[in-house]
Formats: sequence, structure tokens, C-alpha cells
Amino acid sequence: MCNPRKEFMRVLMVAPGTRGDVAPMAGLGNRLQGLGFEVAIAANPAYAPLVVDSGCEFRLLPGDLAALIRHPAPGAKTPGAKTPGAKTPGAKTPGAKAQGASVLDFWRNLREYMDDAATGTLAAAEAGADVILANSVAPYAYDVAEAFGIPALGAHLQPTEPSAAYPPVLMNSARSLGSLGNRIIGERASAGPAPYDAPSARLRKALGLKKESRAAGERRRRKASATVLHGVSPTVLPRPADWHPGLVMAGYWWPAVKQDWQPPAGLVDFLADGPPPVFVGFGSSAHIDPEFILEATRRAGVRAVVQGVEGSLGPDAIGIGSVPHEWLFPRMAAVVHHAGAGTTAAGLRAGMPTVAVPVYTDQPLWASRVAALGAGPGPIPYKKLTAERLGEAINQAVNTPSYAQRAEELAARIATEDGTVAVVEALRRL
Repeated sequence: MCNPRKEFMRVLMVAPGTRGDVAPMAGLGNRLQGLGFEVAIAANPAYAPLVVDSGCEFRLLPGDLAALIRHPAPGAKTPGAKTPGAKTPGAKTPGAKAQGASVLDFWRNLREYMDDAATGTLAAAEAGADVILANSVAPYAYDVAEAFGIPALGAHLQPTEPSAAYPPVLMNSARSLGSLGNRIIGERASAGPAPYDAPSARLRKALGLKKESRAAGERRRRKASATVLHGVSPTVLPRPADWHPGLVMAGYWWPAVKQDWQPPAGLVDFLADGPPPVFVGFGSSAHIDPEFILEATRRAGVRAVVQGVEGSLGPDAIGIGSVPHEWLFPRMAAVVHHAGAGTTAAGLRAGMPTVAVPVYTDQPLWASRVAALGAGPGPIPYKKLTAERLGEAINQAVNTPSYAQRAEELAARIATEDGTVAVVEALRRL
């Protein structure tokens, strides 16, 4: 546990992204507040209630990344897609392209989002900060910190450092290229173009800083072994041997618990009315088609709790909105999800067998780790998802005792970790 000594430091967390990017930071901020730190979180407006409920100050980053990257539901036809039938996702690229727009349009929209986030980061820092914690898609936070003469630390939910231990998450694949290949391609991906390059360059010029590319800044910080804290369990992803000393595998940062939250009465009644159901939800990564999901769960012969729609879906299923995973998941027989970092963590924390359906970026990595750790069957890539394949995977997850046993073992190990400790130590060293 953390030292109860009280501190005073104004911590600004910069968290552009979706709910999965913000919730762990809000949980970490809640714990830091309890230790006497003053925490503000800069995020998109949709997550203001989440930040405020955690006891932290909300500061605005304009935009809505979830709207840009969400895939159509399984079974939805993508304009121009060649995928036949109504049961297989046709989209292969996040967000805009999934709705029929070009890759160029998607890139432009993403760059505009990052440009607004960079401007919002500057405004958030102007409101007061002694240190900035920046997530993996906010490199412009380092530029702001440099201009203000304050330190900045990385606070990542996925491993972005080039390493022999894993392929780069931007490849949208967990297929290893071998130790040398993983390292080389990781370094090239890190140095390649990114949607936050232009915003970072614009911000540096506006702030009167010397010209330095985003990639050059990252190389400089890497050479200096700059601190990057990772809200990832070393049980799930052991710290790679080739990481430099500043890279810290801190442990998970759990979302804050809202003390007065009560579950919907209809959900409580549904759970009490039969055997434990299976959870199905894809978070901000994809829309939900209830008919598709119910075809799969009925093939598996299980009841279902489907996140993304609300209300009764028949005698064997119910749709829900936002329900805390720490309350819901322990009541399930298994969980089916997109393998986002936070949702994967919540499933393992609850000791649940997991069916992973990764969509993009770091999700294939977490999906592969679940399978490698023995907590669920092999993942189903979202673009290859069918009701038949999903139903079979759910059947395996529910009826293979070793998955439940292994998931419970992992949960016990994760419960001994405290991801806040490393963060407090890093802040105190400042």
C-alpha cells in the first residue's frame, strides 16, 4: 500500500481518447487525491461526469474520439465492402473508413482531433499544473511541459516502446515477427508519421520552442531513460528485458468506485432469474447488433447481458448501458469483449474466462495475452467474426474448466498488486 503521508502537488493528467483511456486515469487520480495530491484530468467532454465523480477537476479537450474510431456492428453492411452475407463485419479500418470514408479522410479527421487536443492541453496547463502525466497519444503534452518549465511523465495503458517482446501495437496484429523483427519494425513504426506530428510541431512553434519533431523528441527521452509509467499488470504482461530503466510496469489503475451507485432493478431481477449469463460488449470500438449477438449466445445455450443497448431482449437476454465492470463481471459465467486494455483487466480481475474479439491497435496484444495465459480460447479478429464462431468460442469458454481455474489464479495474483505505488514514488522523486 502507498505511504499515507500527505503531499501537495498539482498533477495534470492529459487523457485524449475514449472512456477506456479516461477511466483508469480517473481511478488513479482518485487515489492520488486521497494522498493529498491535487489532480485535474483533461479529457473529452463526454467524460466530464466520470472525472468529476472520481473527485478530480475536469479540464476540457475538445472532440469525440469514440465517434471517429467506432466500427459498425457485426452484420452491418459497409458501403463498398465485398464481404458477403449479413453475419460478418465488413469494416477493416477504424471509424471513418468503417462508415465508407477514405483512409485520407480518416487520417485528416484524426489529425484535426489531435490538433484540438493539443490546443486543449495547452489551455489545461495554463489553468495550473506542477507536473503533467501524458498518455500514449498525447506527445504534445511534453512540448507544453517544456514551455512551462515543469516535468512530464508518461502514463500509458499499452506498451508503445519498441521491444523484442511484442510487435508494435500500431500493426493491429499480435503476430510476432521474431525478436529482431519486433524490435526493428517497432523502431520504424515509432519513427513513422503519426496524426499528432503536425499538432506537436505547431504547438512548439507557437510556444517559441526550438524545432524538434515528435519522433526526435521521443528518441531524446528514450536516450535519457525518461520515466514512462504503465498501468499494466506485470502478471499479464511481464516487463520486457530490453526496456530501459525509466520504463515502469506499475500495475493496473482501477476505475474509481462510485459509492452511491445502484444496479438497475431489471438487471438485478434478470441475474436472479437463472444461471450466470455471459457478458457481451465492445465498448467504444464497435456498435452492437443485438440480433447477431443473440444468435451467437443462443447457439452456445447461454443467457446474455449485452452492453450497448438497453432493455429486455427476450427471456434469455437483457441489454444494459453503463454498469461498473467490478460489480457486473463477477456475476457472469464468462465475458466477451473487444480486448481493450481496461476491459481485459476487469475480466481478469474478476477471474472470468474471456472470449476476446480484438478490433484494432493494442487490442490484439491483450487478446493474445489472455489466450497465452490460459484464461480463454484463441481470439476471434473482429473482421472475421461470425455468429457461428462466436457461439463456439462462448461454448468453449463456459464449458472448459481450465479457463475458469486459470482466470481465478490470475485474479488472485493481480489482487496483490497496487498500481498506484510506482506512480507516487515517481512523483515524489520529482
